[in-house]
Formats: sequence, C-alpha cells, structure tokens
Amino acid sequence: MTDNLKRTLDLKDSISVVVGSMVGCGIFIVSADILRQVDSALSLLLVWIIAGLFSLSGAIAYAEPVLNIKENGGQYIFLKKMFNDLTAFLYGWSLLLVIQTATIGAVCIAVGKFLGILIPKISSEVFIIHLPFLKISTQQICALFVCLILTFVNSRGIKYGVITQNIFTVTKVLSIVGIIIFGIFFGSNYDIIISNFSSGINLLSEFSLHYVEIIATATVGAIFAMVTWNNITFISAEVKEPEKNIPLALLWGVIIVFALYLLINMLYVCSIPLEQIKTAPEDIVAVALMQRITGAIGEIIIALIIMISACGSANGLIMTGARVYYQMAEDNLLFKSLAHLDKKTKTPANSLWLQCIWSCVFILFCGNYSELLDYVIYAALIFYVLTVIGIFVYRFRNKEKICNKVNSFYGIFFILTGTFILYSLSINKFESSLKTLIIIATGIPIYFAWKKFKLQKTCTKQNKNVS
Repeated sequence: MTDNLKRTLDLKDSISVVVGSMVGCGIFIVSADILRQVDSALSLLLVWIIAGLFSLSGAIAYAEPVLNIKENGGQYIFLKKMFNDLTAFLYGWSLLLVIQTATIGAVCIAVGKFLGILIPKISSEVFIIHLPFLKISTQQICALFVCLILTFVNSRGIKYGVITQNIFTVTKVLSIVGIIIFGIFFGSNYDIIISNFSSGINLLSEFSLHYVEIIATATVGAIFAMVTWNNITFISAEVKEPEKNIPLALLWGVIIVFALYLLINMLYVCSIPLEQIKTAPEDIVAVALMQRITGAIGEIIIALIIMISACGSANGLIMTGARVYYQMAEDNLLFKSLAHLDKKTKTPANSLWLQCIWSCVFILFCGNYSELLDYVIYAALIFYVLTVIGIFVYRFRNKEKICNKVNSFYGIFFILTGTFILYSLSINKFESSLKTLIIIATGIPIYFAWKKFKLQKTCTKQNKNVS
C-alpha cells in the first residue's frame, strides 16, 4: 500500500470504528431465535457469554500480528504473511463476494425494515416492481439509498466517514445504555425473573454432546451480532500509531460491546416472559421490552435506535472493507483500477463503489436479513480461525523476528471454540455451509486464471519492449 493514505484516526476514532461496526441490529433481533433453540434463560445468557469471550479472545490474539506484521492491509496481509498469496486472495475474494458485502446488504435492509415501522408504505410487501423474475419492494429501495448515501459519504474522504461513524456510535451506545438503565428501574419484574430462571436450574445436568452442539449452533446468532471487530485492521494505514492504537481499540471495543450485549440480554430475561421473547413480533425483542415499559411509543423509540445502529454498522463496514480490495489490487490480485486513490479525497473510490454495487445486488436479489446470516458467519469463522492458527505458524517460521507475543491461551481458546462452532454448523446447517464452501472454492480457479493472465500480460509487455 502506498503512503498516499493519510493517518488521521486516533485511538478514540479507532474504538468508534470497532464499536460502531459491531453494534448493528443483531442485538435487538437475534435473542428471540437463540432462545427458541436453547429454550432457557440461563442458556441464552450462556450463549452470549460464549460469544463475548470468543470475540474477546480473538481480539486479544489479533494483537500479535498487528504488533509484528508492520505492512498495511489487516487480516488480508496477515494471511498472506502467515500462509501464501492464495490464502490471502481467498479471504479477500470471500470478503468481497459474501462476508463484507452481504453484511452491508443485511444491515441496510434492516434500516428499511425499521423505517417501515414509522412509514408503513416502506415494507417488504409493498412492491415498486412486481415481475415473475424480479420483485423490488419499497424496503429494498430504502436499503439501496442507505448503501449509496453512506458509500458517497465515505468516498468524500476518511474524515467524513469517521465523523459520521463517531456520531452514529455515540448516539447508539448512549441509547442502549439508556434502555438498560430505564429497563432496570421500570422493566425488571421479580415474578418474571423467578419464572424465567427456574426453567434453567437443571442446566448442568443437561450437559451432553447434543446440548453442547445446540449451544454452539445457537451461538452463531450472537457471534453475528459482534463478528466485525477485525475491521479496524483493514484501515491500519489510516490509524495513527497503529501498533499501539489498534490493539487497544480491539480490546476496549470488544469489552464495551460485550458488556452492553450481556446487560441488555439480562434485561430481556428479567423483564419479559420467555414465551413472549420467543414470539416477539419480527423477532424484535427490544420492542417487546419497551412496549412493556412505555406502551405503544416504545416501538417507535426502538425503531429509531435500530435504524441509527444499523446505519452506523453499515458505515463502518463500508469504510473498512474497501481498503482490502484496494490492497489486493496493489498486490496485483485484482484489477489495478481498484488501487486508484482519488487525488482530492485520498480514498479508494473505485473499491468503495465496487463494494457498493455488489452489496446492492444482495439487497435486490436476497432482500432478507436472516437469509444472509448463515452464509456470512460460516465464511467469516473459517478465516477467523485460519488467521489465529496462522499466528502459531508465523511464530514457528519467524522465531527470531517475533518481538511481541500474546499469551497462547487466547488463540487456543479461539481456535477450539471456533472449530467446534464450524463443526456444529456443518452438521446442523449443512446446506448453507456447503454453499458457503462452494463460494469460497470458486476463488481457487479464479486466482490461478488471474495469475496466468497477469503473467501473459507481463510477457507480452516485455516482448514489445524488446522489439
């Protein structure tokens, strides 16, 4: 990566990117589905604790490559240094094809979904185009506008993207803290607490391989709600003192989100009967919570908070993801035009707009938040686990160069937990897992075809110069 990218993000901005990218709409939605799978208040909290510890251990483990691999590009460059160009390409390919873009599409759809609470004509059931081969709803149109507007803001410069990110992050964190404080004083109910937790008193006796598999599969939803903490590594070229600020941002960002998520889930099970959580309309448990406390206006309050959260998450994902495609193009693993920096804004504009276009494809042809979840998580987890395995590979290959080591416990815990979750997903959600593997595998022939094309182009250019 060239030095044209400006180092403008300080520690506060970096933490904002981590928290802002992680806190989307998942925390308000996925608990209902998790509870339907585990059927216990204690198990629900256990799932969120596992997801939080998993994310925290991963974030701590990632500090080691941040401290020892000085080149820019984050997880993409880590995989390149730990393994080879093919592994790094497959990660970047999966990021572009599904991990980053599908997540952007999903959270933009969520904005449209919750705007529909305020404006009923914005709905997945109200169609602007209704053809046998293509249906486009007002909800999808709204999602497209969100994706386009946020991409435009980020294309104007990292400064504008970060300002936008900070505004969204502060607003949604304060909103969630407000819900927690308000809920503790006005929502908690002693009888509901006794009823909800009495069903989980035999939790320890239920521990079997089958139960552990259920917990692992249910953890997918919780991990989806906090999976994007690694995005800060993508923009390491634009962070001041990255060796210091990125590890701190990873640590404090994940701790903040973990604490908020655990507290709000504790509030759910202390304020709402389990059956009402499972059957919350549209799975929006936070609406059920606020309606119990404030009545009908609670739905409007939550809709606004979720819209802000989703916009902030989408903004962080849009800002960071494009930097990976930019780096890949710099390494001649994608079209050179994607390495173009706008002379005025110093942003990878072409990469931003390519990402936007593909995210819009997901919005138009998938249009379903939950439909995208399994694909994103399975692909992301594969490369998360592979990266942490790579930490130990890099240690072995570069014994003399490693100056900063992180306690191996965090990496081992992350690898074991992530591998078991992948195993559980492969067994319990075989079809979506297989499709994800196929998507990743399509990158292998494309990589070798691209390398052959670049070699032929280089040879042709050299022959012309000789003649």
